[in-house]
Amino acid sequence: MKTLFIMMLALACYVNLHARDTTGTKDRVMNRRYFELSFGQSKLFISDSRLLDLRNTQAVVVPTNAILFLATFRPEKRLRIPAFLNLPTGPKQFIVDGLLVSERASPTFGTGVQFKVFGTKFGEKSGLEMEAGPMASFLLDRGGNVRFAPIVAGRFRFIKNQDFTMYLGSSYSIGINAFALIYGTGYVF
Repeated sequence: MKTLFIMMLALACYVNLHARDTTGTKDRVMNRRYFELSFGQSKLFISDSRLLDLRNTQAVVVPTNAILFLATFRPEKRLRIPAFLNLPTGPKQFIVDGLLVSERASPTFGTGVQFKVFGTKFGEKSGLEMEAGPMASFLLDRGGNVRFAPIVAGRFRFIKNQDFTMYLGSSYSIGINAFALIYGTGYVF
């Protein structure tokens, strides 16, 4: 698993070094914007391996909702360094034999490296970009211990007037074997 994570990071760095800017925009020192703050939501879906165990007990999984706080530092046009905090708004829930069973959902925080895969402009100040890359997340388990889980994440970002953003994306946690859908809005400054 560690080798796979290192290989994905190396591949992402290689693609970034050979990528070209497709938006055609030129950053000036005065107009350059380095940070994005956004608020959104994530829906966490159970892993396939866990789903098999739940099917044996005839359980139905209810996706877990969470509030997503995302801050992104953009030192270069194609490089992004995101930091996130994912706070669950409720417990993980399963329906087993007609009864609702709840477990504590863990808060998650993390960081990583994302690269702008492509971008296109709509008009003078708006556009669409896709970002993807490896990340690392840390979560608190039931015993209060911190667990590490590598993540592969990506999102489509719609930018309006160079400062307002809306995004839709997903992530897959290799360590936990779980999929998440993320969406939200943000501001670039």
